[in-house]
Amino acid sequence: MAKTPQDVAAQEKLAGLVLIGAALAALIAANSPFAESYHHLLEYKFGPSWPRFGTFSVEYWVVDGLMAIFFLLVGLEVKREWFEGRLSSPRERRLPIIAAIGGMAVPALVFAIVVGFDPAVLHGWAIPAATDIAFAIGVIAILGRYAPASIKLLLVTIAIVDDIGAVIIIALFYTADLNTYALGGALAVMGMMAVMAMYGVRRLLWYLIGFAILWYLVLASGVHATIAGVMAALTIPLGTGEKKSPLRQLEHDIHPWVMFLIVPVFGFVAAGVELPSSMDALFQPLPLGIMLGLFIGKQIGVFGAIWAAVKLRLATRPRGTRWAQIYGAAMLCGIGFTMSLFIGALAFPGEPELVDAAKIGTLAGSLLSAIAGFLVLRFTPPIPSRTDDMERVDDLFAGDADDPEAAKE
Repeated sequence: MAKTPQDVAAQEKLAGLVLIGAALAALIAANSPFAESYHHLLEYKFGPSWPRFGTFSVEYWVVDGLMAIFFLLVGLEVKREWFEGRLSSPRERRLPIIAAIGGMAVPALVFAIVVGFDPAVLHGWAIPAATDIAFAIGVIAILGRYAPASIKLLLVTIAIVDDIGAVIIIALFYTADLNTYALGGALAVMGMMAVMAMYGVRRLLWYLIGFAILWYLVLASGVHATIAGVMAALTIPLGTGEKKSPLRQLEHDIHPWVMFLIVPVFGFVAAGVELPSSMDALFQPLPLGIMLGLFIGKQIGVFGAIWAAVKLRLATRPRGTRWAQIYGAAMLCGIGFTMSLFIGALAFPGEPELVDAAKIGTLAGSLLSAIAGFLVLRFTPPIPSRTDDMERVDDLFAGDADDPEAAKE
């Protein structure tokens, strides 16, 4: 039985609440008498002893293992949207691409300026460039009718492009010394998976076996293991026009596991930082740069890019939206929780104090962005919807000309 839009909205709202709950549980645990037990849990090692790596800890399994499945889902969504969905034509790609570029470049610049281009922490420039779609959509779901469908579509498409940018950044800037043999093996496995798709292999089991092999080879290569998820996703056949799509089937099967288990578990592992006893710690260059990058940089970058693109006629404004609603959505893009925490751990390996400082900045910036974006959208009167067509993807890029009330603003 197909899910109704109400079912999907309820699921997204619940997933957002579960993620928020997991993050709060981690914060409480890390700042309670159970803090030592919490950290011992993360450091507990189990499973096989891998060549070169030994036995993985709980934290390592989550960050390098489970998050590879998260990136597999990201890759599946990006591929589907690129060929069949919201990014399937140059016209539909234009606005979210422009917005996402602005939303990544400006926060990075704000961060660099705030930290004074200090080489000791400048490697964290990408931390405020990320957007957490799970949290952002959770806030949108809580808002209900106060957030029009076109705003949700805009936010999702920006996040999709943002995810592509984050994957590229991780691969290019947060990769250790390369093992060319392992990397070559990974590319060979990916090539074999692509050949399977080309010759009509549709059984998902073979692709999942390939994904597991690919994960280990990418891990051994020095490129962050989560990139294996995206590499595998690119080879899984979309099956356009076929009765059963392997890509859609896999996306459907793993989506609830990712949203309700993997992402909350990562939130519980990553958000457990000891809060400072005074506000002074928040105003140190690193956390302050991340906080302002997320809260100030994101809204300026995303909203400024959309405004400039519309005024320069490079793209059209989403139908049925006020500029204030677009501004509220731009603020929600400053919720960087999952991806920002993930990149923060990659940016400062072996430097737990800097990782904790980055977490504080990420949590503060994400919280400010969530509250501000929620309030702007909640108290901006929506434009009355004429039809249910607002649900359609085309409405996201239909422009202002057909919406006299939007054109008045």
